[in-house]
Amino acid sequence: MRSRDGNYYRSLAICSLIFFNSFALYADEYLISYRYIVKDAALYNESLQISPAMKPCRGEATSFIELPVLKNETLDGIIQENSQEFIDYLHKIGLNLEYQSTTTNYQQASTAIHTLKTTCFKVDFNDNFVKISPLK
Repeated sequence: MRSRDGNYYRSLAICSLIFFNSFALYADEYLISYRYIVKDAALYNESLQISPAMKPCRGEATSFIELPVLKNETLDGIIQENSQEFIDYLHKIGLNLEYQSTTTNYQQASTAIHTLKTTCFKVDFNDNFVKISPLK
């Protein structure tokens, strides 16, 4: 005959496995938008907005970037510490481009506006790094 609590340890192991894996699979979601303007081959304006998503985002995570956590533990601080890597990553996933060129009295003037529309990113914080991936 089997004892009454013979499956106790197996049940405890399964419950703890589910509980701890739910923390590993959980990631925060943020809305990120980026825009910069180049006038006559000089950077004129640059803005990066980051805010937590109020509703769950839908979609599958695509390519990702891993940024090291040095001093800050907030997403804003981590992106500021690794700004060049993150901006290169935004260029890789694609920015919209609007370009205007005018000529007045033989003088050329140009304006280029690069924009990342507001996109939901899944952000997974670990002890040593942050994994950021856009949802599509």
